[in-house]
Amino acid sequence: MYKFLKLSLVLYVLKISSVKSDEVLESNSLTLFNFTTVSKLDDWTEQSDTIREEGMSKAVIVIQKTKVFQRAVLFTLLNPQPDGAGFAGVKTNTQLNLLNYTKIIINLRGQGQNAGYKVVLRHKNQNNEPFPSYEQIFQAPVRKFTTVELLLDNFEPYFHGKKQNNTEALDKSNITNFEIQVYGGVYLPVKQYGTSSLEIDWIKAE
Repeated sequence: MYKFLKLSLVLYVLKISSVKSDEVLESNSLTLFNFTTVSKLDDWTEQSDTIREEGMSKAVIVIQKTKVFQRAVLFTLLNPQPDGAGFAGVKTNTQLNLLNYTKIIINLRGQGQNAGYKVVLRHKNQNNEPFPSYEQIFQAPVRKFTTVELLLDNFEPYFHGKKQNNTEALDKSNITNFEIQVYGGVYLPVKQYGTSSLEIDWIKAE
């Protein structure tokens, strides 16, 4: 009887520890954007290459809602210049302190002609030129929804698609602009063009 009670106590302690661990894990996850529940996307605006004489790209983000799911869809038309200069995306102003987090996680799926995308961050309300942006490239999975992880320490400063070496690091405590874009590939070995879509369920920080 004593052995049975001792074993039951051990199992109970393990169960409590497991619950606490799950709670800690959940508390370490911060939802930045949940497109499965939002009613509108008015705070997202286009940030595309729309003023060049050669090539004009276009992007729009919409809510797709059915009886069984809801998500955001980013539709893009990429018309780059011959050297690959061009981009199409959307952005939103934020006020994020991600100092205690190490990565951004996105649950998404890509379709169409292009799979190369960027997450572009800006800080300290330096949301436009002449300030640099902080960027990281990722490949969108096709056909199946998958999570993509982007380490915050891997966001590097760029200006007009060119990496900047003498610029301060991203201030993770004061991120004031968040952007997703498909890129043409200037300064990159891979060039992209044409139409694509990116379906997004949510974006979190961990």
